Amino acid sequence: MIHEATVGNRIKNYYELTKPRIWYLLVFTAFGAALTASLLFKLDVQPWRWVLLLVGVAAGSAAADTITGYNDRDLDAIMERTKKRPIPSGRISPKNALIFGLLLAGISLACAWLINFMAFALMAFGLFDNIIVYSKWLKRKSQTNIILGGFSGAAPTLIGYVAVTTQNIEIGIIMAALVFLWIPTHIWSLALHVKADYTRARVPMLPVVSNERRSVRVIAITTLLMVIFSVVPFFTNQFGLIYLTTATVFGIAMIALSIWLMIKPSENVSWILFKFSSPYLSAIFIAFMVDAAFH
Repeated sequence: MIHEATVGNRIKNYYELTKPRIWYLLVFTAFGAALTASLLFKLDVQPWRWVLLLVGVAAGSAAADTITGYNDRDLDAIMERTKKRPIPSGRISPKNALIFGLLLAGISLACAWLINFMAFALMAFGLFDNIIVYSKWLKRKSQTNIILGGFSGAAPTLIGYVAVTTQNIEIGIIMAALVFLWIPTHIWSLALHVKADYTRARVPMLPVVSNERRSVRVIAITTLLMVIFSVVPFFTNQFGLIYLTTATVFGIAMIALSIWLMIKPSENVSWILFKFSSPYLSAIFIAFMVDAAFH
């Protein structure tokens, strides 16, 4: 029983290392893009392709989260929010974490290669952007870290689309761009909530390098841009009122929260905006799929 508990705890630690709350949503956007494309263009997608897509994106996202955790282990040890993660808490050694992350990266690239070359190229790009561009080059040096590192968050969506088809690829690009525009609001609202942590670790997130008033204005502007862009799919003539209504209702809610944050800047309001941003993106992708089903 003791051995089983130990094995179970190790599995749990490695699972936690991958930051599943992050990659769950990325896998969902990849699946959403793939299913939307298959429904829009009446495509029969083989089961093996679905398996490769879901396993590949899950492994790739988990690999990126694991290796960035390896890169950021010194920062995580300083920040209250992250100091109990597997590496800084000592539950997993840095060496083992890196090996595990590289293994996951290899699995993701292999799956993507078996899908098609475009999926492979996007997977490689996403891993490079997140692990090298964001985590190694920019996170500690520039407030543009989230913007330039945001391409990796959008990559799974486009991988999902091209795994099914390259027909009307502009649809896939628009879906991925929506995720890219969502990332600043999601991350900066969190950064505002835990500003003291990022300040202590000297990570130049927007709320750290800018005053509170400017930070909430930038968050409001990025939210507005995201919501405005979210109606673009309707004008491609591929999506109808189901999508437009969902994007409008949830978009109004996001704008209302960002305005509330401008009027009453606080950790509590920024936390509410952060927590609502994930259901917002989920609702948008559900609307893509449902609308495509009735297309």
